[in-house]
This record gives sequence, structure tokens and C-alpha cells, in this order.
Amino acid sequence: MQKYDLICAGCTSIYNDDRLKCASDGGLLRTNYSKKTLTLKDVPGMGKFHDWLPINEVMTTDSGPVTYRSTELAAELGLNNLFISFNGYWPEKGAYVKTCSFKELEAFPTVQKIRGGKSSLVLASAGNTARAFSHVSAMTGVDVYIAVPASGMSRMWLPEEPTDSIHIIQMGKNCDYTDSIHLAERIAALPGMKAEGGARNVARRDGMGTVMLDAAVTMKRMPDHYFQAIGSGTGGIAAWEASLRLRDDGRFGKKLPVLQLSQNLPFAPMFNAWKAGRCDIVKDIDMPDPKKLIHEMYADILSNREPPYSVAGGVYDALCSTNGTMHGITNSDAIKAQQMFERYEGIDIFPPAGVAVASLVEALNEHKVNAEDYIVLNITGGGVKRLEMDYTLSKIEPEFIAENSSIPLEEIMNRKVLDRKVFA
Repeated sequence: MQKYDLICAGCTSIYNDDRLKCASDGGLLRTNYSKKTLTLKDVPGMGKFHDWLPINEVMTTDSGPVTYRSTELAAELGLNNLFISFNGYWPEKGAYVKTCSFKELEAFPTVQKIRGGKSSLVLASAGNTARAFSHVSAMTGVDVYIAVPASGMSRMWLPEEPTDSIHIIQMGKNCDYTDSIHLAERIAALPGMKAEGGARNVARRDGMGTVMLDAAVTMKRMPDHYFQAIGSGTGGIAAWEASLRLRDDGRFGKKLPVLQLSQNLPFAPMFNAWKAGRCDIVKDIDMPDPKKLIHEMYADILSNREPPYSVAGGVYDALCSTNGTMHGITNSDAIKAQQMFERYEGIDIFPPAGVAVASLVEALNEHKVNAEDYIVLNITGGGVKRLEMDYTLSKIEPEFIAENSSIPLEEIMNRKVLDRKVFA
């Protein structure tokens, strides 16, 4: 029996081959697994959720989400059933995500899906995704070409020495994440290249969906509320899709978790559109002068000018389906929340995770959650200080600097060029 097929979230067309887009309406494709009951594999990390990952070989990596019941932070907030999904490096909690970001949950199944083929994987990243895919590339030897804005280069490090399979293209100073996406799309169209797919990649979404699966298995039920900061919103969509599968399983409850998603002000196009009651993003209204606004963000990694908000099966549909909401979090509130988490839980976390913590505080203040509610707080990255105690971090240098997304591709793809070059 085939492990899964793909169903369009819009028109419900069914596909038996792997693809990124529905031919009829362009809606997001969703994996429909033949196994409707989740049976855990006896392996470490995210591989235990193999039944609901679109790969054939069982993964044995120790990387995966770790869910635990909070005591200190929960007491400070007055919550009796607060569960933390920690996606970073914290061996004392059993967390071994060595790039310290839940983007690693995307990278392992995506690379495993392409492994053994002749194509190189092409993607764009604001930093954390690039680090995660570079790490898995170093482990597997799969070639990756990754376009990264200059603002993301400080995040380009690994817990091992970079390998020749990693090809980082740094964008010019006036470029952002969306410019990186546009360059990656051009490179992916070349022979021998394969687009990673972003939000349309079911391996990526189902990998992130293991956060919800791990939480439900740990709590023996689905949560009432799920908190996460988003840039593209792919993680929120993944949590929704995983909860739909859990509901069909029947052992974890029938009520979908309320998605409580957050963006970092002043750049918050999805928050602005949702607050205005719109199912699509109006660029001039929701993100005027986007590059200026992105520059003012504390968690600039959450910036995406073209998020999958209005597409069928996207963020808007996920929020509607779960009676969810969006939070707009200021820089100061994100920093305070980040410091509060580190003080009470005892581990360092990334700025986006601070945005998520701040959204939980805001939801409490606005009486959108109750003390007895079962809550999952997705800490999407953390533990770098702890990682540095066990590993020596190596910087990944870019192979090329691309001043814009329209540069000629011939020289970039000339693998004989050894020196770093600037192409205008």
C-alpha cells in the first residue's frame, strides 16, 4: 500500500506523485497518510513519528521536539497546564537540535526525501533554515545551494566543520529574505537543481508538525491553545495539519487547538490583515516600506513579504479552522518576555521565541486563555549558550555575494571558481 497521496487543500484534487502545487487552483497540497492511527517507532528524535512523515526510510537522528510541563514560568503566569515544546539544544531535557532551531525538523525529512537522487537542493533562508539545511548537508553529503540576506549571515554557523556540499550565496546589503527567495527560484530552474519548495514542501511542513504530535503524545491529548511566532506562517500551518490528523486518530480529542500566532511589530503583514478581517494581504496597507520596517524588527528573521496567508490551506484558513488569532508584539515586549523565559526556565532562547512568549502574556492579559487550559508554547529556537559548552562552532563563509536577485547565474554556478566574488 502506498504510504500517502497528496490532496489539494482547495479543490481536493488527489495526486499520487510528489509535487509542490495543485495544477487546478494552486492550493497547498497536504499529505494524506494511509495509516490513520499514529504508532510510534522505537527510535530517538523525530523519527518516532515516521508514520506521518513523507519518507520511506526511518530516521534515526536524535534531533526532534521535546515537550515538558513547565513549573517555574507556569507559576509566574498563573497557569496550571503550560507545556513547553523546546526545539533547541538542552541535553538535560533530552533536546539535541544541534543548530538550536526547529528549522532542523524541516531539514532532515526534506533532505532524506531527495537523498540518493542526482539533483542539488535549492532554497532561501533568513538564517536559521540555512543553518539547519547546511547541518544536514554536512551529515549526508547532499548538495545545497542557499541564498541568504546579509542580515542573516551572523546566523551562519555549524556545530561541525562546513563541507564542500554547502554553497551559501550572500545577498547584497539592500536585499532581504524575499530577494533571496527570488534568486533561489531562478537557480532552482537550472538543470540539476531542485527547489526545496518552502511552505509548499510537505516534508518541511510535516517535519515541523512533529511539534504538535510530540505535545499531544506527551499530554495524551491535544492542547487547547498553541502559541508560536511566525514569519512565513509555515509552522502554524504545520501545527494545524498535524492536529487534523490527531483528530482523525481519535485518541487525542476532537477539538482542534486554537492557533495563537504572533508577528513582531512593526513588520507584521499577516497580523495587520487578520486584524482588519481580510483574507489577503494588501501590500501598501499591511507592509508599507517593508525593508525599513524589517530593519526595525528585533526578530528580523520573522520577516517575509510573500507569506502563504491567502492561499488555499494557508495561514488564513488555519486561523479560521481553529478559531485562532494573531498577536502583534513590540520589540520591547519581546525582549522582556525572552528575558523572563530565560530567568524562569533556565535556558537561553532566540528572539522569535521571545515573541511567542510575549504573545502568551498578552493572551493572558486579554483573558483569551484560562488558568486550567492546556497550552503548548513552541520555543522555536534556543540553547546556543548550552551548545557552546559541548561544541566548537564553525562559521560558514559565503561562496558568492549577489548584489541583487537579478544577477547572471552563469558565474555563480561555475563550481570551478574558488575565490569569493562579487557579481553586480
